[in-house]
Amino acid sequence: MQFLTQWFKRHLSDSGVVFLALFLMIAFAVVITMGDMLMPVLASAVIAYLLDGSVERIKSRGIPHIIAVSIVFCAFFLFVSIVVFGLVPTLSRQGTQLFQQLPLMISKGQTVLMQLPERYPDVITATQLKDITGVISQRIAELGQTIVSISLSSVVGIITVLVYAVLMPMLVFFFMKDKRLIINWALGFMPQDRKLATTVWKDVDIQVANYVRGKFIEIIVLWAACFVTFTLFGLEYAMLLGALVGLSVIIPYIGATVVTIPVLLVAWFQWGWGSDFMALTVTFFIIQALDGNVLVPLLFSEVVNLHPVAIIVAILVFGGFWGFWGVFFAIPLATLVQAVISAWPKPIEME
Repeated sequence: MQFLTQWFKRHLSDSGVVFLALFLMIAFAVVITMGDMLMPVLASAVIAYLLDGSVERIKSRGIPHIIAVSIVFCAFFLFVSIVVFGLVPTLSRQGTQLFQQLPLMISKGQTVLMQLPERYPDVITATQLKDITGVISQRIAELGQTIVSISLSSVVGIITVLVYAVLMPMLVFFFMKDKRLIINWALGFMPQDRKLATTVWKDVDIQVANYVRGKFIEIIVLWAACFVTFTLFGLEYAMLLGALVGLSVIIPYIGATVVTIPVLLVAWFQWGWGSDFMALTVTFFIIQALDGNVLVPLLFSEVVNLHPVAIIVAILVFGGFWGFWGVFFAIPLATLVQAVISAWPKPIEME
């Protein structure tokens, strides 16, 4: 008992530390237990937070708050409308066409694989090849069943999308419009001594805002570069593959490796081992190299200071908790953890 008493005195003697610890635990518990129900609210709050920087820049030119909010909200709504009504149908159509072409691609792939035992009998045997093709066929069948199950639940998905389409724009607008009112209301529940929380928030605010905005720019630039490149080469499903490459940067290190597989497979099925395939492959790797060595340092040179191992661990942990959104915000959340650890006061030595 005395040990616990001394531990609490060393680590939790500061009221600011107690408040920050309780706040983080309550926030984590709310997201874990009610995250699905509150997802429209949480997503809208995140979007409003990211758009707030643009509102503040417009206000700095002497424009009233409500007008600045209206300008940013209309621009955001226009961007979302272009994505939903312009890009999503194209991506859906190309995804459907790619899925319909899978049987032909599989047949061509099996033809090539069946030639391997004859060419390299010491490396792979016919029995081993049969086992490999059997596993691949089983996985493809499972994928088909998954797609069918998703299509059967599409009615529920449509209803959910409609709810989000109505609620989220309203929530985003009011979060931006009444930001100060909401913040003052929240501060009313907090203690006067919140220096530690303020220090952590200032650090995280700069890091997270710059990271998410930089990541958005990286997605758009990489998507556009790959789409233009694939189109110039005449590669099929250029928009879909470009989108996959752009979105792959959400998962650092792993995403770029995984997305290379469908790009090269589609190119190989279209051209085989020809000069077009080799030229596209070299160009694609050049784009990836420019992204990693030029664009990323330019956008994130002063934003994220995390070890690669810490980033991968954050992706695995937060992705396991919250799926896609956990992966997307893994680095900001890891930055929050790092900021808390850095700002946490050193324990008081007991005499």
